[in-house]
Amino acid sequence: MTLGVPAADSTADTLSYPPGALVILTGLPGAGKTTLLRRLYSLRGDEEQPVDRHGLTVIDSYQSRLRWAVKLAWAPKPLRTAVVWLTHMSRIFRAMRTGPVIAHNRGCAVPILYVLSWLAVSRGTRLHLLLLDTPADLAMAGQQTRGRVVPKAAFGRHIRRWGRLLGRVQEGDPAPAVTAHVLTRAQADRLKEVRFDR
Repeated sequence: MTLGVPAADSTADTLSYPPGALVILTGLPGAGKTTLLRRLYSLRGDEEQPVDRHGLTVIDSYQSRLRWAVKLAWAPKPLRTAVVWLTHMSRIFRAMRTGPVIAHNRGCAVPILYVLSWLAVSRGTRLHLLLLDTPADLAMAGQQTRGRVVPKAAFGRHIRRWGRLLGRVQEGDPAPAVTAHVLTRAQADRLKEVRFDR
């Protein structure tokens, strides 16, 4: 399902966006965002820097987490989280200088999406959302599989934020993005390509 300005050329296995677009892949923790990026772009999972794929920059927040894992092992979790988040956001901002970007969003908070939209506009492009709609129980199972489980209270906040975001999108409001495309897990499994050629 695509809302807002049509994502044109959307089929069961292909999504198409304008050249230079910023596409943010978002969903609950454990939804399968990193798994989808790894499959589409042949990521190994041990990268500490964004990955270039023929002019497209692929950015997973896990890359920033790995970048600081050893150097900040001593630091309290709030500090580590803040540094990883700032690193991730700065990488997205810098990457938009060179071409299209597809990036993992670490949470479902709408204010962060407005920051990303502002960054995109400041770089002369626009924000597009790709929402991976995974039921909470499957997302929790995904967290357990990867070995990083979000605390219950924090996961509850993510669920509430996700519900509000998804609800607005399903009602036809993709703001602050230009478009919002919702994928179920089954649809994500069928997705073969995200193109930047429209």
